Amino acid sequence: MDRGERAGAGAVGSAGSLGLRVGQAVFSSAALMFMSVGVEFFSYTAFCFLVTIMGLVIPWSCALAIIDVYSVLVGHPLRMPGVVAIVVVGDWVLSILSLAAASSSAAVIDVLLEFHGSQCPPRLCERYQLSAMMAFLSWLLTAASSLFNLWCLASG
Repeated sequence: MDRGERAGAGAVGSAGSLGLRVGQAVFSSAALMFMSVGVEFFSYTAFCFLVTIMGLVIPWSCALAIIDVYSVLVGHPLRMPGVVAIVVVGDWVLSILSLAAASSSAAVIDVLLEFHGSQCPPRLCERYQLSAMMAFLSWLLTAASSLFNLWCLASG
């Protein structure tokens, strides 16, 4: 197996990339749902930032998942360097923003819990924690996707 075949395992247009994109969309949607449904997240800037970034990750991941489905069905992976470079930059930017949003939300949750729940009822804090955890998982998959595509771009 040569370097290009190994790099294609998670690169855009492959079945591995499709799995990463679906995971990103699912975890981002879960983070968005836990943060925004039935809670007042807008009281904290970090939570608003998390909702905004997860709202960007979802359409990005879904659009690239559609490209991956098409490439897998046609049997021809996407290997155009210009497109792969755009995907690498997009993944890299969203990965950094996702990490920042998840980290800042986790820090705010930690501060809220330090006040022994006086600022955050237990049920509400649990939802905030679940949202931050889902955002971290989404970040992990976005970072992996960015690295796979960077490897594909460098080896192509």
